[in-house]
Amino acid sequence: MAYNEPITELGEGTLVSKGTSFREITEIVSKVTEQKAPRGWWILFGISATFTAVLGATVGYLVWTGIGVWGNNSPVAWAWDITNFVWWIGIGHAGTLISAVLYLFRQYWRTAINRFSEAMTIFAVICALLFPTIHTGRPWFIYYPLPIPNSMNMWPNFKSPLLWDVFAVSTYFTVSLLFWYVGLIPDFATLRDRATHKVRRWIYGFLALGWRGSNRHWSNYERSYLILAALSTPLVLSVHSVVSFDFATSVEPGWHTTIFPPYFVAGAVFSGFAMVMTLLLIARTVYGLHDLVRIRHLELMNKIMLTTGSLVGYAYAMEFFIAWYSGNPYERYVFINRATGDYWWAYWSMITCNVISPQLFWFKKLRRSIPVMFVVSIIINIGMWFERFVIIVTSLHNDYLPSAWGNFSPTLFDITTFLGSLGLFFTAFLLFLRWMPMIAIAEVKMVIPEADPHYHPEGGHGHDGSPHQMDEEHDAATAEATPKAKADEEEE
Repeated sequence: MAYNEPITELGEGTLVSKGTSFREITEIVSKVTEQKAPRGWWILFGISATFTAVLGATVGYLVWTGIGVWGNNSPVAWAWDITNFVWWIGIGHAGTLISAVLYLFRQYWRTAINRFSEAMTIFAVICALLFPTIHTGRPWFIYYPLPIPNSMNMWPNFKSPLLWDVFAVSTYFTVSLLFWYVGLIPDFATLRDRATHKVRRWIYGFLALGWRGSNRHWSNYERSYLILAALSTPLVLSVHSVVSFDFATSVEPGWHTTIFPPYFVAGAVFSGFAMVMTLLLIARTVYGLHDLVRIRHLELMNKIMLTTGSLVGYAYAMEFFIAWYSGNPYERYVFINRATGDYWWAYWSMITCNVISPQLFWFKKLRRSIPVMFVVSIIINIGMWFERFVIIVTSLHNDYLPSAWGNFSPTLFDITTFLGSLGLFFTAFLLFLRWMPMIAIAEVKMVIPEADPHYHPEGGHGHDGSPHQMDEEHDAATAEATPKAKADEEEE
């Protein structure tokens, strides 16, 4: 038995449909970038590009006029802008978890979805950084938080959690970008070697950094990938913990609690996996990736969402318990006000989306149902946005002094800024799908049983490890395994 061959006695299944050859894996992924984009891609790209243009116009008007065009007021000085910032940072969390943490734990099923999640991380962090930059009011002075020597004798306040955000998020973005690019190098070389157009061959050749697949190249690649995975793993815990310190280090009722760091990390993984699921299901259907992204992958993702959703629900309950147990009347009031006050609808929407909807995944039939997981993943991301809105707005709008109370209502510019950030995210993601391999070709090939040189197919005598012989064996197996994906899923 090959080291990565599934153990059928434990109910394990193959990570790739039976009979799928090395050549087929390359064809399935590469053809998306080589063929003309389908009409649906152009429709989605046109819609997302339109919203991106709306974002540009909104930001231009906002910078020219001031952030007063938003609905922010006193006491709700942080509103949709910081809500969107925390929401986008959370969505970008699944990329590092899937790519780095699951890699270190040798969870081979990650190979079919890690490229998706890594790209999503990069684009989500870009969208997240947009909001605090605008919220400064003068984004051309955004370099002030950086410790740069200057003639004004101005130095950042390193005691401020807002400055911690700058370093945490920028570090997270840098390491995630490097991790994503290093993983792409072998696949860029594959697209370079398959390219028939001179310009295309030159671009992919430049991105491949001279990759030739030699033993030395693979050795350096695996070493650097492992180092970046080790560097990325602490960021899974640190980044959203630091973001939670924006609230937890204050003395604001509803924010001043020690449960925020683990609570925020669990919520970030929860929302990140939900967004990966939403995008993955669409791409799987449109581009016919059923042989590589199987029901088993989706079911494992649903189990993680069920786990993190339960952790988030536990955190909601603990917040109420600690507010009661503390004996602090202000804390008690804030949490009772969340559930029964002016924003009760947001709180109960959060509970319904984040706590109740994932419980459907306890049932295997629903956990393996494509329509159910697609709808639930969207509901979860809506609920996670409401969570950030509830944390920020309900804690600010009724403060210590009743004379300072006030409600928040979003303006048209709040809405267009948020929708524009969605447009920017999906525009970048659609361009990624069009021009880059959306699934890690080299990594998927590594995890199938036939990649082991000691693999012996049933009734066979093994092979000498040459790609030519392996492809011949699998092409023969392919002819006997039709239709592969459907039969495999029925077998599971």
